[in-house]
Amino acid sequence: MKAGNLAANFVTANMVATVATLVPAIVSPSLAEANCASAGCPAPVACNQRVGACWHPPVETRWQYQLQAARNASGTACLFPKTGGINVDITAMPVRGGHRVAPQVFDIDFQTDSFCTGGTITQENFHAVKAIHKNGAKAICYVDAGTAENFRPDFPAYAKFNDKHDGALFGNPVSDFPSEFWLNINNNVGQRDFILHRVSERLDRCVDVGFDAVEFDNVDAWENDTGLEISADTQLVFNSMLANLAHHKGLTVGLKNDVEQLGELKPYFDFAINEQCFEFDECDDPPPGLPAWPDSGKAVFNVEYQRRSLDCRQAAIWNFNSILKSVDLFDEPWKPCR
Repeated sequence: MKAGNLAANFVTANMVATVATLVPAIVSPSLAEANCASAGCPAPVACNQRVGACWHPPVETRWQYQLQAARNASGTACLFPKTGGINVDITAMPVRGGHRVAPQVFDIDFQTDSFCTGGTITQENFHAVKAIHKNGAKAICYVDAGTAENFRPDFPAYAKFNDKHDGALFGNPVSDFPSEFWLNINNNVGQRDFILHRVSERLDRCVDVGFDAVEFDNVDAWENDTGLEISADTQLVFNSMLANLAHHKGLTVGLKNDVEQLGELKPYFDFAINEQCFEFDECDDPPPGLPAWPDSGKAVFNVEYQRRSLDCRQAAIWNFNSILKSVDLFDEPWKPCR
């Protein structure tokens, strides 16, 4: 499911192409048969500690999810302008009670919300990451991988490729986000190679800014209304290559949603980020589902957008880091289970 995102060293094109050559032609088996063996996923690549810290979040790590700049009550002014609208000092009373607590990790966009920069989105969130680190917390870099947003500085490159190949790159707009388009992750005219190269350049920005890990959003195209023919196996290949790309750059990486493929992709990803698995009753479906991740030392960061859906009791049993937010993903509300 797509969150309320409105904002939101160098691996060369040759390296991406080299990785791509290791992936055989994609077939389109049924969901029951879809797996990395049939898909031809590349082998998992360990995070490169020679170029990055390869931070692994502890299983119990309290998180904050903020993708839009904080605003005043009338919505006319950017709050916390020194940190690009990110409220790095937020605290809240956890659902279980006790003293106010602060996030131990922030998941924020790699670029500063244009609301705080005079209508442009050309700056990176350097000051926010620096302040987060100063507070002793970590920062996850939010990057759209499976979609293209027309307000990003690199969108013209996506549009140029799409035009050059007679519309072979863009699919339908993402539901409720008319400025964002699903991307064709097949590779019949080099779409996947092109996307991976663009993502690689975005990851370089994450590294330069000092982020500790990365979240790739919209990596479940195969089960959405994209207007494109994307198989489950095609998605497995794309997602596994994204994870390897992040590891090459010394970043750990979280799998966003795509719960149907959790088991196949678990060897590639270091933690999971999930929206609304309680609301849609899919946290442990298909079994063993997300609960298997903390059992093997991989954190699960869960966000719910309905108060009735936040099940802190079950989150504690499964060792999820669950929070309550509103779907617009401003700094507030923020209600952690623990």
